[in-house]
Amino acid sequence: MGLCSYLLIGYYYRTPANGWAAFKAFVITRTGDVFLAIGMFLLYLELGSLNLQTLLARAPEIWAEGGLMPQLAALMLLGGAVGKSAQLPLHTWLADAMAGPTPVSALIHAATMVTAGVYLIARMNGIFLMAPDVLLLVGVVGALTLLVAGFAALAQTDIKRVLAYSTMSQIGYMFLALGVGAFDAAIFHLMIHAFFKALLFLSAGSVIICTHHEQDMRRLGGLWRKLPLTYAGFIVGGAALAALPLVTAGFYSKDAILVSALASGHGVLMLAGLLGALLTSIYTVRLILGTFHGKPKSDNARSAHAGKGLVHGIPLVVLIVMSTAIGAQLTPPLDEVLPPGPVAEGLGVHILEFTAMIVAVGGVLIAGWLFKRRRDLIRRGMADPRGARLWTFWHNAWGFDALYDWLFVRPYQGVVRVNRGDWINSLCNILPWLARASHQGLRTTQTGLMRHYAVSMVLGATLLLVFLLVG
Repeated sequence: MGLCSYLLIGYYYRTPANGWAAFKAFVITRTGDVFLAIGMFLLYLELGSLNLQTLLARAPEIWAEGGLMPQLAALMLLGGAVGKSAQLPLHTWLADAMAGPTPVSALIHAATMVTAGVYLIARMNGIFLMAPDVLLLVGVVGALTLLVAGFAALAQTDIKRVLAYSTMSQIGYMFLALGVGAFDAAIFHLMIHAFFKALLFLSAGSVIICTHHEQDMRRLGGLWRKLPLTYAGFIVGGAALAALPLVTAGFYSKDAILVSALASGHGVLMLAGLLGALLTSIYTVRLILGTFHGKPKSDNARSAHAGKGLVHGIPLVVLIVMSTAIGAQLTPPLDEVLPPGPVAEGLGVHILEFTAMIVAVGGVLIAGWLFKRRRDLIRRGMADPRGARLWTFWHNAWGFDALYDWLFVRPYQGVVRVNRGDWINSLCNILPWLARASHQGLRTTQTGLMRHYAVSMVLGATLLLVFLLVG
């Protein structure tokens, strides 16, 4: 899977940045794979199998809950899941992976590959339940990722990068659900997210193709009349992403996660989920308004043409239907395999559900007011040096790339420069150097003149006799 991702991200190989994006994704996901491999070795060494059912049956028989080995094995599996699902701290590859073709982004970078870590943790639920500290860490990682990615999405200008950070954030919701023991809610959101995020990515691809490969929101605008089906895809997919109540599939899956966080007693994680929902509504409306409303800001936007053919339209129509409440009626995968999550009842649940509705709708209204009516507030904020620095900080995704460059890339390059001469190899080369030097010295004695050889023999014999006499 890592090789497929590498080849597809670097598909447009004539652009050097795409090759580096593919290389970055390969290296970071391999880092996670190292942890996964160590976890597999531990499981096989301790439990004697890699069969999922066998592992889940033997783990309670051999290990004690909270013991060192289950904690260590779960931690290693989490490392693999974090790398593949682009969660903190191995998340920096996913935004650059948008260099690949958009259908690839819709398939493996929104719906299948990046959710593999969620699926892994859900299927290994018995191991993680025996490691409660690591399970809580899963939820914390998810909460932090959904907030970091949500703020980063607010400051992106490339429509695919906005969706990339949105993907990180939504997978963060899935990790949050896993961390509170709601494995079924996590898989339910995984299924629903596949519908609406694939719809958004394919709609973004439609925008890019129809505007002659333009994907910068600052150069788009005014497309809703020219691209009605694509606009409908963004509206329905964006509504599901923002979890607008009752009519969208995203509302039901995200609501299940928040209720599970409340039922498990993790109030901080629940509040992180609500804040993430607010951010999601704001950046989703910003994306739709910046792409489809206002006046066209470039010749590519002004000359946009609608997509043609069934191949272009049918996938969008199918995903539009599945992103509504109809999609939420499907039976989630692993419905009878996963253990039931925490259950909450009473007034608190209804208050939370009502609050989630207010947050989702309120975020849409705030974003509409801010980006449609009061853009002067944004301009004034950007004119302020502090606002400009904050926007740049979020645009650069909290500076993780620069941080990793200082922590890992530059030290590694320094080691390479220091070791370029390879001093160990230089020590090993002393013997060959001595052999060559002695060869050069002895070679000078081979003159081909008989008198030189005679003198050498006499001198040698004389020195030998002196040595014997002295000795």
